Amino acid sequence: MQVSANVAARSYGAARNLTSPEEGGSGQSFGATAAGMVEDFNTVLQRAETTAQDAMTGDADPHSLVSALSEAQLAVETAVAVRDKVVEAYLEVLRMPV
Repeated sequence: MQVSANVAARSYGAARNLTSPEEGGSGQSFGATAAGMVEDFNTVLQRAETTAQDAMTGDADPHSLVSALSEAQLAVETAVAVRDKVVEAYLEVLRMPV
């Protein structure tokens, strides 16, 4: 099977955008994506805290409190799982022979 140089160059050019370390498939850098995740996490926790305060003063119903707290719990569990994976990857890099 022969592949022409033109077809190979086009295929390489199309794949190059997908594997670029600066940008992901969405066009954002990893730093911008991480910053967005941190902002979303902070927003979820602030919303849960505000809802909890409103429930204590009688301004929010118990259903919204349970919903907000469940959402916050899921966000914290996700953040812990991501942290664990990052630490695991770091430790694996440390174990690599030089």
